[in-house]
Amino acid sequence: MNISLTTRDAPAKSMAAALLETREAFDSVAADYDGPRGNNSLIQDMRQEMWRWLDASFPRAGRLLELGCGTGLDAIRMAERGHYITATDWSPLMVSRTDARAERACVRQRVQALALGAHELDRLEGGTPYDGAYSNLGALNCLPDLRAVSRECARLIRRGGRLVFSVIGRWCPWEIGHYARRGDWTRIRVRFARRMVPVRMNGRTVWTSYWTPREFYRAFADEFTLEHYRGLCVLAPPPYLTWVKERHPRGYEQLWRWDRRIAGLPVLRLIGDHFLIVMARR
Repeated sequence: MNISLTTRDAPAKSMAAALLETREAFDSVAADYDGPRGNNSLIQDMRQEMWRWLDASFPRAGRLLELGCGTGLDAIRMAERGHYITATDWSPLMVSRTDARAERACVRQRVQALALGAHELDRLEGGTPYDGAYSNLGALNCLPDLRAVSRECARLIRRGGRLVFSVIGRWCPWEIGHYARRGDWTRIRVRFARRMVPVRMNGRTVWTSYWTPREFYRAFADEFTLEHYRGLCVLAPPPYLTWVKERHPRGYEQLWRWDRRIAGLPVLRLIGDHFLIVMARR
């Protein structure tokens, strides 16, 4: 399962600078980003919900493209279920961790890890089309041009193939309440910016965009139909509020049970720390 890359022009200078800063930020945390199996249990609860939707969207073993693979937890899990994964990430050090994790899990023949940003999908040669693509935990929030991603996904994915993405949204009641309690109104306004904004991580900068589900889908509407969207962490707390689970474990589990039941309802599906969106290739 070898994928070759083609050459491409460099992005505009200002865009290149923002993307480079973002890559350097993720490189700086790659070594211990999630521990050997993922050490933030709230993130892993979100990941489990994503896996539930991936299994429903790709019930048969196939050929999938991952955008923003991070340290490879999703890629290895999907490979263990029989899929062949092309796992891509803009951070070379994250890709190295994915590669090593696939080797340890004995699924190296099913996972090809490439240092390739989602804004560089035009470097992937066509050929046998993918059965779908997925991206987890906001990797696509670091992209300046979703339309280009849509066009390249349409080129690479077969008709009827699905996109399953989890994306950081605009309206997170937990975050608004958390920062309002601290009086940090500047931080509250970050998600409502209409452009890419700098977010600090490990003393570095990750350039980030935030969308509502409808804003996000608009960039994909020409090539993909909208099948479903829902909130993630509508009632359950976002990953940085670990104290909620630590102090109230039973209440936390109850919040997640209700989250799964109601997060796809009108209005509620517009809010949450993330949203999950499923689209199908026209």
